[in-house]
Amino acid sequence: MSMSDPRKTLSASNMSVAQIAAVAITVGLNAIDGFDVLAISFASPGIAREWGIDRAALGVVLSMELIGMGLGSILLGGVADKLGRRRTLLGCLVVMTLGMVMATRAKGVYDLSLWRVFTGLGIGGMLAAINAVAAEFSSDKRRSLNVSLMAIGYPIGAVIGGSIAAVLLKQGEWRVVFEFGAVITALFIPLVLWLVPESIAWLCQRQPAGALASVNRSLVRMGHEPVAALPEVSPEARTRSVADIFSPQLIRVTVLVTLAYFLHITTFYFILKWVPKIVVDMGFTPSSAAGVLVWANVGGASGGAVLGLLSLRFGLKPLTMLVLVLSTVMVSVFGRGQADLAQLSLVCAVTGFCTNAGVVGLYGILAQAFPTYVRATGTGFAVGTGRAGAMLAPIIAGYLFHGGYGLQFVAVAMSAGSLVGAVAVWLLPRPAAVRSVQGEPATAL
Repeated sequence: MSMSDPRKTLSASNMSVAQIAAVAITVGLNAIDGFDVLAISFASPGIAREWGIDRAALGVVLSMELIGMGLGSILLGGVADKLGRRRTLLGCLVVMTLGMVMATRAKGVYDLSLWRVFTGLGIGGMLAAINAVAAEFSSDKRRSLNVSLMAIGYPIGAVIGGSIAAVLLKQGEWRVVFEFGAVITALFIPLVLWLVPESIAWLCQRQPAGALASVNRSLVRMGHEPVAALPEVSPEARTRSVADIFSPQLIRVTVLVTLAYFLHITTFYFILKWVPKIVVDMGFTPSSAAGVLVWANVGGASGGAVLGLLSLRFGLKPLTMLVLVLSTVMVSVFGRGQADLAQLSLVCAVTGFCTNAGVVGLYGILAQAFPTYVRATGTGFAVGTGRAGAMLAPIIAGYLFHGGYGLQFVAVAMSAGSLVGAVAVWLLPRPAAVRSVQGEPATAL
């Protein structure tokens, strides 16, 4: 029996197959989010046609999931910190599966909107939990890379899921998209049960009944010697709560990372939501517009992977600041318009590369900026608030276009979110300046 802290053992050791499998599951879970967001866009024409609803009513349906995701991230992140990462993931997957199944039985806009909010709650809670899982199952050396890989699940799911949805819709009505989503989501329930044990970092922090036995089972599974006892937790540490993200020690971090995520997501979703319409307005066909959006997502997946690899050698904070500034530049370049479809696709791919790399970098910062006992809460608050930016982005851009401003002006204005986000990241305190919580060492950004 070892007397060492199991958290330090995992942080300093090479990653085992069991740890890699757990991180791989988080990539797949994030891909469900990417699939679901794009799938509803593909299904929307069939929904409007069947129920005879106008664009305004359809817009309400499309926004319901984002509302649910925002609420789920904020409310259920705390649940993951209180009850555990594994239980939260399983609960969220059940909610998501049920929401998708019930969407296929909706009889009208109100029914569908209700179940889209319900599904969004599950996705939002899952997003907060998987960021913590990817960070806590990683070694110090691989943490930033693994969180980056988790984050690029979104564009991967959007590209693959969108392609599958397009094929399914050729052979059936819009409900088949949600049926497929329900099946895929349900399949992840046994995978999480099998491959994702409770986080050792969380067990050492909260120390519920049976924590030592659970920690030792996981340690043996990961190829390490079991421990004789868990690290001692002080009486003061036991009284801490998830509300501590607003404590004097963490409030600056909470405000700055939330501000950075919110502002950059506004820029990110301007590209994601307006590319098809802008491309058509440039004189290209709707099918060409869909192709350009795919290239933006391909670029996004590549950007996240490259940033993750670079984080093995360079600090995550300067890398994130760099790609946020590059996002500002590329969104402005996109606003200039391009002479042909090839150039436009290339610009959108590079823009997607930079903007999604920024999202990935911010996920990595979220995973490292908060201590274990509020990691999911802090992540959930930032991501949930950021969903408001996702909702505002197309609205703000729409008002600017309606006001008579041209694409160049609108693109520059919307790109400012990434630039101010870079400033917020720069203002983040050094890890050493944030008081170590419950004996956890500060992690360098």
